[in-house]
Amino acid sequence: MALVETVPGPTAQHTTLSGEEATAQAERKTRRLRWILLTPALAIICGIGIMPLSIILVYSFMSPGPYAGISWEPTFDAWISLVLERDIFDDTLQLNDAHISILFRSLWLALLTTVLTLIFGFPLAYFIATRPARQRNLWLFMISLPFWSNLLVRTFAMMLFLRDDGYINNVLLLIGLIDKPMILIYTEFAVAVGLVYAFLPLMVMPLYASMEKLDFRLIEAGYDLYANRLQVLRRVIIPLVKPGIVAGCILVFIPAIGSWVTPKLLGGGKGLMVGNLISNQFGTSRDWPLGSAIALFLMLMVMIALIIYVRNSTAARDHG
Repeated sequence: MALVETVPGPTAQHTTLSGEEATAQAERKTRRLRWILLTPALAIICGIGIMPLSIILVYSFMSPGPYAGISWEPTFDAWISLVLERDIFDDTLQLNDAHISILFRSLWLALLTTVLTLIFGFPLAYFIATRPARQRNLWLFMISLPFWSNLLVRTFAMMLFLRDDGYINNVLLLIGLIDKPMILIYTEFAVAVGLVYAFLPLMVMPLYASMEKLDFRLIEAGYDLYANRLQVLRRVIIPLVKPGIVAGCILVFIPAIGSWVTPKLLGGGKGLMVGNLISNQFGTSRDWPLGSAIALFLMLMVMIALIIYVRNSTAARDHG
């Protein structure tokens, strides 16, 4: 009797194998169900994201067509033309000053916009986060209200303030601070003002989302430990809302560097940015390969910056 209980029989072994097979079959069924549910999202990503980028990638290695479009002749001329240009007399390569200046102007204005929106958006988000709960929704509604109108309309509205006979010059002339209208529009100053006005809500929203979760007892503890306001801001508030700061900077910098409407209307022909350069290549210049190469180069720059940030933040979090 003891021998029978110690050595399992064929029936017990068959039951064990059937249980393992049932578990494996259930896992396979779950994986199939997950892929079925993911299919619509993957189709949208491939159709709207990957396929257009693949087309742009192929175009960037082709020759421009005689009138527009492309000619199916593989070449690296578009990528070379990003920073170099051929001399019309001896066909030698030299730096493309126009493209380089537009690239640096785009980086400068995007960084300036990010810094200014952070400077203006941080105290605004803190103010909203410290209001009573009933008032916060009203303030957030007022911040998001400009997004209810088109960016083109908002940019035209900004032109009414910045032009020579606009509201700013009229008020300054009325109170006697200036003798003649200042040149504000069609300058880099006008482009920066327009970009800050357009993207300020994108900075305020993530900052507010972080500050709303802030434990204000920690701020009181900082004051109890004889820290002044600047020390509390630097050592308590900023480290706690750092995720919101990073998210806001990313949300502002990426659309700002590729902005098209604001530099075109407020900068005129002197304040072109990378977005305008890409538009010109697909429009008036009819050089689709070069436009594709510039668009991909801009995307690669942003991706490299994001990868560097993610790696640094991950390393800092691991060491911390």
